[in-house]
Amino acid sequence: MFRIKGRVPRKVIALGLPTAWGAMAITYKLTCPLAQQNSLGARVVTSAVFFAVGTGLIVHVRQALLRELRQVRKVAGAAQSALLRPLPAHIDGLDVAAAQLSADRSACVGGDLYDVIATEHGVRAVMGDVRGHGITAIGTVAAVLGSFREAVHDEPDLGRVLHRLDRALARHVRERFRDPDSPAAEEFVTVLLLEIGRDGEITVLNCGHPWPYLLSGGTVEPLARADPLPPLGPFPLPPELTPLPCGSLLPGDSLVLYTDGVEDARDARGRFFSLQAALIDAVRNHTITSQTILRTLFTAVLRHARGRQADDIALLVLRNDRTRVACDRLGAGGTARPATTNPQPTNHP
Repeated sequence: MFRIKGRVPRKVIALGLPTAWGAMAITYKLTCPLAQQNSLGARVVTSAVFFAVGTGLIVHVRQALLRELRQVRKVAGAAQSALLRPLPAHIDGLDVAAAQLSADRSACVGGDLYDVIATEHGVRAVMGDVRGHGITAIGTVAAVLGSFREAVHDEPDLGRVLHRLDRALARHVRERFRDPDSPAAEEFVTVLLLEIGRDGEITVLNCGHPWPYLLSGGTVEPLARADPLPPLGPFPLPPELTPLPCGSLLPGDSLVLYTDGVEDARDARGRFFSLQAALIDAVRNHTITSQTILRTLFTAVLRHARGRQADDIALLVLRNDRTRVACDRLGAGGTARPATTNPQPTNHP
């Protein structure tokens, strides 16, 4: 005889228990003499038996659904770790802090995307917002982020990076919506591509995304006020794309990139959250670090919306800390320490 080792599969138990309970109820009804009687006492006993069986089935189904929900959240958490991987605290002399919060409570990942990568062309960052949120947006996030992580190393021109992202999105939409009558035309992604050179020079390509805020000294202003390009998806990009010069990120300055879910957050009276005002308050009352800015903004947004935001929110803070990095390379007596061309990033604590 063959012997089956291990535990009985959960699916067998899930199907077997309700079947056994149902069989017991039917057997009782057909074979028990008490169940054949029409007296009040017999009816009460029969009703109690079927009530117990029904209650057991409901409890069993509820537990099965809770197990499935926990499994879905576990898978969503794994997807988040793979897509929105934790960023290093320092990337090529820039202090970095980022976080996102999905509006879909059943998912750990939403439709917002971001990443920062040091390349031979400079530090390149992306912030984007996929139409929709929750688990259904994961595929589009994966397509855009996967293309960005490859293209930033291959393409010296930021415009060609954006073209690569646009083509990756188009392929994803074609594969996802094979039906010609599907709503593929409604799929779009807002994207902000940003490059910071070694001298701090900032160049940007913006496709329908909110402009970042620049924190310089005690001032908080939008990085630019130019009209952005249309979002990726509905309209073709121009063949030639010229990145917009946006000044420099000087030592001590910070950039705050965000998705529109931040400023769309409303309080009980329907008033929108003012990100610029929150940043001004953070600059005035706190020591400015990337982590401090991030914590202050998330706390302010959640307090404003009372934890009930209607859209995904994501924040990415980049602070130029290159002066301190350069000073750290000086040893005792002013002797310069050996500097590596590709310093190893330090992970978040």
